[in-house]
Amino acid sequence: MKPLLVVDGYNIIGAWTEAEKQGWPLDACRDKLLHLLQDLSGYTGERVVLVFDGYQSDRKFRTEEVHAGVTLVFTKHGETADSYIERYVAQLPKYQVVRVATSDGLEQSQILSTGATRLTARELLREARETRSRGFAQHRDRASLQRNPLMERLSQEQYAALEKLRRSK
Repeated sequence: MKPLLVVDGYNIIGAWTEAEKQGWPLDACRDKLLHLLQDLSGYTGERVVLVFDGYQSDRKFRTEEVHAGVTLVFTKHGETADSYIERYVAQLPKYQVVRVATSDGLEQSQILSTGATRLTARELLREARETRSRGFAQHRDRASLQRNPLMERLSQEQYAALEKLRRSK
């Protein structure tokens, strides 16, 4: 069973200094966070559940959509992301490895009591940034190995001799 990361979306956006500096609108913040978590899921293999509060919205129903390894949840009117996350994590099997990303202190203590581990918003953003840069570096290294590094190390004369030999057959 894949490890699971549950994310309180608005809590992460509220701690995202880059979003504040760039002046991103809320819709853009949600989209960028979704893409960031899709990358993280792709690199780490974790399943990710991203929860956004619908507490003060007009939503009559909770919605769940899957986007490239990330389950996106909008809670219904009157339901907080915290209450959804607490209930969701409590229903998981005890052997399930679960991390919850939130900076809400009360939520963290509740999560810890269920056996899950907690991650602050800043820790999640740092982890995503570092994983992404490591992933790009590994991808770049893999791509350089797929070229032919031996051929790149040969002198022009050696390369010409081998090419002549290859074409003579």
